[in-house]
Amino acid sequence: MMATKPFLMDIQTIRKRAREHIEKGAVTEGYKADRDTVIKLLNEALATEIVCTLRYKRHYYMASGIHAKGVAAEFLEHAREEEQHADMLARRITQLDGAPNFNPDGLLTRSHSDYVEGGDLVDMIKEDLVAERIAIDSYRDIVHYLGHDDPTSRRVVEEILAKEEEHAEDLSTLLEELGKKGEPAKPRTHH
Repeated sequence: MMATKPFLMDIQTIRKRAREHIEKGAVTEGYKADRDTVIKLLNEALATEIVCTLRYKRHYYMASGIHAKGVAAEFLEHAREEEQHADMLARRITQLDGAPNFNPDGLLTRSHSDYVEGGDLVDMIKEDLVAERIAIDSYRDIVHYLGHDDPTSRRVVEEILAKEEEHAEDLSTLLEELGKKGEPAKPRTHH
């Protein structure tokens, strides 16, 4: 029979530490991650969410054609959810005593996904799907990197990841309904 392991907490030491480093806010001595790296990763995710919000907004306003109304509504819903993700990330960055980077300069170089306008409705859906797939893989990598070192940031990114997977599924279904599922996205052209 295994001996039960008692849960011992040195509340006196915890109280003492909490008072000593009060300027660190939510970042206590128990925080194990490399804070600067985490803030950098979260700022890249923030840039990704801002770029995705902007792309979805453009697609919402540019959607036209016979299927446009339903697809545009999906674009708008995704844009709003991406904006909520940006807010979640910015909030977490400030909790870590970092500064959320909303500067438009360098937004695309910080972002994991591209900003591709897309020509027609199918192009737009495909570009959004490509961007979601990029976000899914990069967020999965961030979750893996955070591991047990920063469970709060990991939970934030996991919540966003789950929503991005939902977005990808929505877009995939739209392509299926439009009979365009098997076609690859067009290569990006630079103007």
